[in-house]
Amino acid sequence: MRVVIVGAGKLGYTTADLLSREKFEVVVIDHEEEQLEAIKNNLDVLTINANGASPITMNDPDVNGADVLIAVTASDEVNMVCCILAKKHGVRHTIARIRDMQFMGEAKDYVKETFDIDLMLNPELITANEIHRILTMPAALDVEDFAHGKIRLFEARINERSNLMGVPIKNLKLPKGVLIGLILRDHRMIIPHGNDELLEHDNAYFIGFQEAIEKFSGTFIRQEAGKLERVMIIGAGRIGRTLAVKLNERGVYVKVIERDRERCAEMAELLTGSSIAILGDGTNIDLLTEEGIANADVVVCLTEDDKLNLMMALLSKHLGAKRTVVRVYRTEYAELIEKVGVDIVVSARLLAASEILAFVRRGGVVSVSILEGAKAEAVEVIVQPDAKVAGKKLMDAGLPKEGLVCAYVRGGKAAIPNGQTTLMPGDRVILFILTKHAQNFIQWFK
Repeated sequence: MRVVIVGAGKLGYTTADLLSREKFEVVVIDHEEEQLEAIKNNLDVLTINANGASPITMNDPDVNGADVLIAVTASDEVNMVCCILAKKHGVRHTIARIRDMQFMGEAKDYVKETFDIDLMLNPELITANEIHRILTMPAALDVEDFAHGKIRLFEARINERSNLMGVPIKNLKLPKGVLIGLILRDHRMIIPHGNDELLEHDNAYFIGFQEAIEKFSGTFIRQEAGKLERVMIIGAGRIGRTLAVKLNERGVYVKVIERDRERCAEMAELLTGSSIAILGDGTNIDLLTEEGIANADVVVCLTEDDKLNLMMALLSKHLGAKRTVVRVYRTEYAELIEKVGVDIVVSARLLAASEILAFVRRGGVVSVSILEGAKAEAVEVIVQPDAKVAGKKLMDAGLPKEGLVCAYVRGGKAAIPNGQTTLMPGDRVILFILTKHAQNFIQWFK
């Protein structure tokens, strides 16, 4: 399958990296030679130095008739033009990054139809929704929903007080409808089996029925986290504004600090009740102390500078904030940031790339959640009629050991499988897979 990416910025690079690892034929286009250098030097893809919104470029034999075109330039308008030109030059499917919230709201259907766009992406909106989901579950490091909300993924860190430590997984008495799907330990992703045990400092991914996971997470590990009542957000960009409004609507007291006067004024107009926006510098210790950072349940750092976000998160912890969340652009920083004490790290690039990956894979793949800097994935897939796994007991299906079938939905009812379970065509199945084996594992369900 040939995939063309227009735009060699951060999201373009991340997407090209993920797709090239899965052996897709990837072509990256950008009119700035300097932007293409990093891709040329590090990835096994074809690069074209040209204007992606030009009919001449679309006539290039490496572009014309491609399976998918992904337009992720910094301009919404350029991305839209790329998509409509691509369809006129034989490209089967198009994806566009659209950052303007107006285009993603009431005008979304009109824009998709007019510009012939199959998938519209707004990384900032995706990121705000992700942070909002995580914050509403106090014990969680990550939360994902599958199968229309029937199945939920919940990540948490094992601490010294956990009664789950040191017991073989086959002997653990987890609530009905909950299982352990994945373990992160010392930078290694482990697909757990019966004799594996959870150790202190492990990050464990639990998956199961939404109601069971919610109940389980409420009594899990971080009981001191309590109810979410007060949130401080530093940075009123697109993510900050969207997140603040969502939390404000839930009745959470939100305090937003923004150094840009125009952004601050815009934020203030969106907030209601006692929530406020403050014009100031998020690195000012006196300001943070005066505004009650020690009383904040969570401090969310959302500036466009990764290093500044890290510094502000550590400063917030030092001043007494209970939890911190940091948005990063550079995914390679994520592990380092978590190691120095930040609770939750969110990458807008990986979240957007997850949606792109699910679309490009297709063939029954409904969604992809990239975990731990692309070391592993949680994948929702619909079992196809001719799939190798269809009609066989899981214990007899011969599935590779690098993946795990965690849950399935049949006839609107969710279930946790065991070795005796037989998957049938049409079942929605949630899988945990080590990323480098993802394509091979998914083939069993296609």
